[in-house]
Amino acid sequence: MKDLTQGSIVSHVLTMAAPIFVGIVITMLCQLIDLYFVAGVGDAAIAGVGAAGNAGFLINAFTQVLSVGTGALVSHAVGRKDPADANLVFNQSLGLSVLWGTCALAAGCMLARSYMRSLAADEATIEAGTTYLLWFMPALALQFPLLAVFAALRGTGIVAPTMAIQALTMLINIALAPVLIAGWGTGRALGVAGAGLSTSLAMVLGAVMLWIYFRWSKNYLALDPAQLRPRLVQWKRILRVGLPAGGEFAILFIYMAVIYYALRDFGAAAQAGFGIGTRVLGLIQVPAMAIAFATGPIVGQNFGAGNSARVRQTFRQVLWLEAAIMLAATIFAQWQPELLLKAFTGDRETIGVGTMFLTMVSLNLVAQGMIFLCSSIFQGLGHTTPQLISSTARLVTYVVPIVWLSARPGFRIEQIWYLSIATTTLQALLSLWLLRLEFSRRLPPIAA
Repeated sequence: MKDLTQGSIVSHVLTMAAPIFVGIVITMLCQLIDLYFVAGVGDAAIAGVGAAGNAGFLINAFTQVLSVGTGALVSHAVGRKDPADANLVFNQSLGLSVLWGTCALAAGCMLARSYMRSLAADEATIEAGTTYLLWFMPALALQFPLLAVFAALRGTGIVAPTMAIQALTMLINIALAPVLIAGWGTGRALGVAGAGLSTSLAMVLGAVMLWIYFRWSKNYLALDPAQLRPRLVQWKRILRVGLPAGGEFAILFIYMAVIYYALRDFGAAAQAGFGIGTRVLGLIQVPAMAIAFATGPIVGQNFGAGNSARVRQTFRQVLWLEAAIMLAATIFAQWQPELLLKAFTGDRETIGVGTMFLTMVSLNLVAQGMIFLCSSIFQGLGHTTPQLISSTARLVTYVVPIVWLSARPGFRIEQIWYLSIATTTLQALLSLWLLRLEFSRRLPPIAA
């Protein structure tokens, strides 16, 4: 366990963010490498994998319920110096995650084709996306227990071992991708099925590594079979904190699905350009994401310890750090964005759509960094409803106009991105205002 209630805040943030950064980068690279080899199959395969991968946002909504609830409650218990409660929350979350992961696997296999038919531009895209999703579902199901464990350890201030396991898992995925997708060394190219299978096999090996780590290491948290049995009171505690955060990811799933829906009349190349552009932009945002993720446990431990001044100080210091990083990311994304796309496809139309997306939506990055930070601080406080409110406001102000515009004659792709810039900025301002209200309600005022 690492005590985050003492010492330099920036030092704690950067120390924890470094392994988180490495883990996220490798995960993003894994997705981009999958797209690189899938691109050899054609635009329909790229669009299908991109649309099917959007289902991961829906699964993430459920995994976030458990991981956010678990991380917040564990960090509060650590701040109170209450290891018994921390271990109870950890084991209850692990049992609940196994149940939810099993249900997600069954639902995904049954609904894969219906989901793709609602989004895809043509039959080839539907087939590619369905095939990928069926082989990808085991990986999504395993995310439930893995992310619950990672969140619990992050609540104790421990991130390096879990990120090392996550990095090794993604490196295995990267190694398997060309073998299974393109048939390197085997002569049997599985195409989009190989993309999903490589991820699922890597996640299985990651789960094995995590089990070995817990079996042989001494941790603040420990697996206890007696505490795995369902206790509804503990489930309610986890869900009370986690459900709003899960709702935020569900909104992101709807947001992405609406964009794919609006783009489908422009063809598979447009959807493919958006799919590649989204992943490239996600990679650019990784430093700010890592810092935001590292901030939550610091806020959680200090809130649990009753140190309100340090919670406010954490917000102020990290806010400036996030803004500087995202400003640099914006400049990078504006610099010849087509070069970032040509590594994945040579199709001019696909590159054109992706370039327009990166050039325009990268103007959101500073505002997005503020949203990341506010979300992490709400999680650390153990009250995630305000962030759900701001995400819902963005959804309403974005989806309704886009659906209306897409049905109008003369609808253009750039209208999607103009509206994204406006609504993301509004969400950032609303999140900051709600966080100020939350500080005034939950933190005692600082004495003069």
